[in-house]
Amino acid sequence: MFLDYYNLREEPFGVTPDPRYLYLSLTHREALASLIYGVTVGRGFMALIAKPGMGKTTLLFQVLEHFEQSARTVFLFQTQSTPRDFLRSLLADLGIESDDGDLVRMHSKLNDVLLRESHSGRRFVLVIDEAQNLDDSVLEVIRMLSNFETSHDKLMQIILAGQPQLADKLRSPNLVQLRQRISVLGHLEPFDAVETNLYIDHRLCIAGHDFAAPLFTRRSRALIATASEGIPRNINNICFNALSLGCALKQKTIDRDVILEVLGDLDVGSITGQAHAVAKFGTDTQHKTAHLAPREKGRRTLHDWIPRFAAVGVLLAALSGPLVDAVRDAPQTRVSENPMPAESASIGLTSTPTSGAPRNAFDSRSPSASASVGAVSIHTTHGTAPPSDANSSSPLERTSSMPRVIRVKPYETLYRICADNFGRCSTEIMDKIFELNPWLTNPDVLRPGQELRIPATPQVTGGVDRPVEHSFNAPPTEAEKP
Repeated sequence: MFLDYYNLREEPFGVTPDPRYLYLSLTHREALASLIYGVTVGRGFMALIAKPGMGKTTLLFQVLEHFEQSARTVFLFQTQSTPRDFLRSLLADLGIESDDGDLVRMHSKLNDVLLRESHSGRRFVLVIDEAQNLDDSVLEVIRMLSNFETSHDKLMQIILAGQPQLADKLRSPNLVQLRQRISVLGHLEPFDAVETNLYIDHRLCIAGHDFAAPLFTRRSRALIATASEGIPRNINNICFNALSLGCALKQKTIDRDVILEVLGDLDVGSITGQAHAVAKFGTDTQHKTAHLAPREKGRRTLHDWIPRFAAVGVLLAALSGPLVDAVRDAPQTRVSENPMPAESASIGLTSTPTSGAPRNAFDSRSPSASASVGAVSIHTTHGTAPPSDANSSSPLERTSSMPRVIRVKPYETLYRICADNFGRCSTEIMDKIFELNPWLTNPDVLRPGQELRIPATPQVTGGVDRPVEHSFNAPPTEAEKP
């Protein structure tokens, strides 16, 4: 188990719907607030729709926990049933026997429970998960349950939760009466790159991680955001396996190579000889993960590392003697460096705006993942500029000779600053920011008002813009230190 190795109190990426680990993205927060408000004001029928793995059940448990002291709650998830079986399951959860299975008697017993709860000032909340599997006949019975009411209040608050197929059912002409009664409809969207990073940090924080040192590198987080497609269940699976493999390899920090190994292991297509999970991460990733493809004797697994390490150790021991002799006998050569004369030049920047920036700022599938921030033209005021090779330096390197300083706004992260100022957040830009700010260790921990140096760019969206006269390697001034 990797808990002791990474100094964690509990499993941060578990599979149970623990409300403590619920991360409230924008859509999660809106859905939770809508459902709680709908139950509080007594709207009667509500619905929550999201793709598999988006955290519906965890969010529903949070709703039930909110009304734990003020309402009688029932949670049903066995939706493959007939109308009679559904009512029997509902009464069984309330502790009421219904062996005869008579629908009239079951309705009468349920009505008695609802009236008792209403007289005691408590609401009755029924949550039905996986509702997309319900037959139309069962959905009609659920609609009839909303008829339990007084002249002033609905005696039962019903929340239907399910996958997008539930929306298709509700659009059916046969269920138009049920659709009209749903007054609150919530939905959950996948995380973007920033939300994925915040989600990982939130779960690590709950599990006891102290963040003294980064557990996942920036490049590994970027790959997780892309590979998981922003789905929490996928993020949990990738991170759990990455920590397990990192513990086996004695790696305190999970890097991109570990994530690539995990993605290869999680690729179901590799079992059938049609591996494709890592193919969508671009040509560079395909080249680096070619060794993960199925082989005649099976793919490389964690158990293959032991003989490989042993073979490398034997090889190094055999070569150590001749290598030491060669280094000892080699002539000592001193290389002198002639610094280039400094030249004064003015750099003119012209930006070519891009439309439709991708939602996932770390999407390495995009062919423009390392593209320029804008078109750049250089005009020399005096002296002769050295010839430049378009392929030898990136546009970021040619535009970042004059970095600028911005002030961190409340709740801003380095990923959000990068996306706002450059339109995307690539590894190249992040590396430059870390080079300009050597004191920066955790990109997710920034203080409001803190000064941060970033590469120069024509796309300025906010913050204090003033040039910095020293080079990249110069230490930050006292005002720029955290």
